[in-house]
Amino acid sequence: MTSETDRPPGVSVWAVVGWSLLAVVLVVAFVAAVGGLNRTVYGSSTFVERYLKAIADDDIGQVMDTPGVELTPAELEERGIDPTTSTAMLRSGVIDHGPEDVQIVSDVEGDDGERIVTASYRIGTVINESTYVVSPLEPLYGVLNRWEFAESPLAVTEVTVENGALFQVGSLTLDTRVGKTDEDLEAFTQSAPYLAIAPAAYEFAYDSQLLTAAPVELPVEHQGDNAVVVTTVPTDVFVERVQEEVDEYLSETCATQQVLQPSGCPFGIVIDDRVVSAPEWTIVEYPVVTLTAGEDAFEMPRTEGTAHISVEVQSLFDGTFSQLEEDRPIVLSLTTWIKPDGSLAIELR
Repeated sequence: MTSETDRPPGVSVWAVVGWSLLAVVLVVAFVAAVGGLNRTVYGSSTFVERYLKAIADDDIGQVMDTPGVELTPAELEERGIDPTTSTAMLRSGVIDHGPEDVQIVSDVEGDDGERIVTASYRIGTVINESTYVVSPLEPLYGVLNRWEFAESPLAVTEVTVENGALFQVGSLTLDTRVGKTDEDLEAFTQSAPYLAIAPAAYEFAYDSQLLTAAPVELPVEHQGDNAVVVTTVPTDVFVERVQEEVDEYLSETCATQQVLQPSGCPFGIVIDDRVVSAPEWTIVEYPVVTLTAGEDAFEMPRTEGTAHISVEVQSLFDGTFSQLEEDRPIVLSLTTWIKPDGSLAIELR
């Protein structure tokens, strides 16, 4: 039996009990605090919410630093994605708008400590849901939960540019021909896949001196068919340039030929009488250029204009001389396209 003389001087039984109880309370409080943090700040739901908020804030650095988001070439191949798929869209200033009004719908336990988190959110006026599987990582300081996406939430977006190769998304102008060679570079319509952050909405368009495309909005989900078509059409400047080329060709190449049938030109005349003077051609009305997309180039359909010939002739019947003044039809069609160096190629037909 312990006697009073066995205790350290100045320490009573009640003091020992008190300190022991305090230690227990502190341990319980610490465990409760850690448990609370793991359910909230370090919880799987908060992990998903933080990712979605980073998208909404256009904080792409934080998005890409989120564990499980970035994909290596090997991981791309595992998902059946071309490892050379462009990452050009994975930057700030590209997303039109991200997820708002985020709410966690469910957070349930999966296999091997995984959590299955379903989040509801609004993108523009559309409310949608996404489900994420998050896996546990080595705890922070041995006690605080850490998570990563079991499968990257990045999406693949297939961008097709009809009648062109360039498109704009957010503040970027991208070229779908990057990495292509030989005949693929010459295709009139181009397409390419791009990795994109999801969920988010993107606006695709194009506007240059020669081509323009109306904006197309695409909501992108990490699962699903994310494809967009950007249809480019010639601008007024494009049409004006072709018109100038056509006018110059008719007036400088064709009308200057003092023959009845100007070589390589879409007008001429056959005269049965003897031609006495050199024929003089003038263009009365130029064909008006209009352009529509064909399979391989922009096309102008058969379009009419008017040329005028002035020439002195002698009748083979009675030998009299007269001045022939006659309007002749111009019938012209053409194809045109933009060459890789930005200049126009025009083929008259």
